[in-house]
Amino acid sequence: MRIDTRINGRDVVLEIEEGEFLARTLRRYGYLSVKEGCETGSCALCTVWLDNSPVLACATLSGRVSGHEITTIEAVAEEAGAFAEFMVAEGAEQCGFCSPGFTMTVLAMKRELKNPTDEEINHYLAGNLCRCSGYKGQLRAVRKFMGVK
Repeated sequence: MRIDTRINGRDVVLEIEEGEFLARTLRRYGYLSVKEGCETGSCALCTVWLDNSPVLACATLSGRVSGHEITTIEAVAEEAGAFAEFMVAEGAEQCGFCSPGFTMTVLAMKRELKNPTDEEINHYLAGNLCRCSGYKGQLRAVRKFMGVK
C-alpha cells in the first residue's frame, strides 16, 4: 500500500505493508535514529512527533500517518544537539541508546509546558526507559532545562 506523508518537512510517498508499524517503516526508509527497543510501547526509544505531538512509532500503524507530518530527531538536530550539550554540562549524559526518544520527548515537553511542576515533568517522561541511569540526574537536568526553579 502507498501512503503520502511529510517527514521532516519533505513530502514523501511510502510503500508499507498492511499492519506495519511506523518504527519499522521509518527504519526501512533510513531514519535509523528511530530505534526499536521493546516493540510494545513500553520504552519510548522510538518516539517521534506526529503533527508535533510525541508518539511511540512502534505502536503507531504506518497507515495512520497518511496525510500527517512526522518529525524525527534529524529535523531538530540543532535543538537536540543543544539539549545533549546541556545534559553533558549538567553531568546527566546517558550512553546514547535511549537518547533520541528521550530527547524528542523533552523537546516536545518544552514546547508544550511552561514552568511545569515536578509531577507534570514526571508524567510527561513516564515510559522513557533508560538502561544506564537512576533518573535523578536526568530529572534534575530536565528541570533546569525547562527553567523550573
